[in-house]
Amino acid sequence: MEKAEGIDNLFFDFSSESRLGIIRELTHQNLRMKELARNLDLTPTEVFRQLQHLTEASIVQKLPEGTYEITHYGKLILQLLPSLEFTFRHKAYFLHRDASRIPYPFVNRIGELSKGELCMDMIENITRAEHIFHSAENHAWVMEEKTLEAHLIITERCSKEVGFRYLLKDFPRQFPKASNIERRTFSSIPCLILCTEKAAAVSLASTEGRLDYAGFFSEDPMFIGWARDLFLHYWNLGKPC
Repeated sequence: MEKAEGIDNLFFDFSSESRLGIIRELTHQNLRMKELARNLDLTPTEVFRQLQHLTEASIVQKLPEGTYEITHYGKLILQLLPSLEFTFRHKAYFLHRDASRIPYPFVNRIGELSKGELCMDMIENITRAEHIFHSAENHAWVMEEKTLEAHLIITERCSKEVGFRYLLKDFPRQFPKASNIERRTFSSIPCLILCTEKAAAVSLASTEGRLDYAGFFSEDPMFIGWARDLFLHYWNLGKPC
């Protein structure tokens, strides 16, 4: 295996706005140096200098016809960047959230939440969660410690064609029972998840282990897929009740 030393060089490769601009332009199509300069409003000298650096780093390469393209290595690095960009953009949130409670493969995929909208207003988020419930036509899956009374009311009112899955730490005695409701318990809920075929919400536990409703919402398919997969991971570990 190659040694991991020298990773600082990789961060340096992506530390320049000019280099990032060139890389982003080349993700859409192969371009010549003059075209990059025009698109990015940079001097040809600056573009030449940055292309030389990116070529030496094996992130881009020059083709025989004179255009530049991203290498397969460069494309792989770009696929890995969203997780770092997402966590950096929401640094204030992650400073007080314990992502280590969720499985490592999902931490690696956390960039899939990039199109999520962060909202810290818990009252507003509860209203948003109710809206997600109401809009479900196929399924609605919930993972939380204790279910909200509003969720129970909506569950009883929703069409019997909607399949509900509840993964809770404890179930209240008044919890509704129906053929379209599945229930499982899990002893340690690491985060809150609400997921339907149309939208999802995710809230990580605080560093003190507290669960609240401050978190991310999105209708983006990739975001929904991350939430769905994490829910199913814990659902499969849960105990039917």
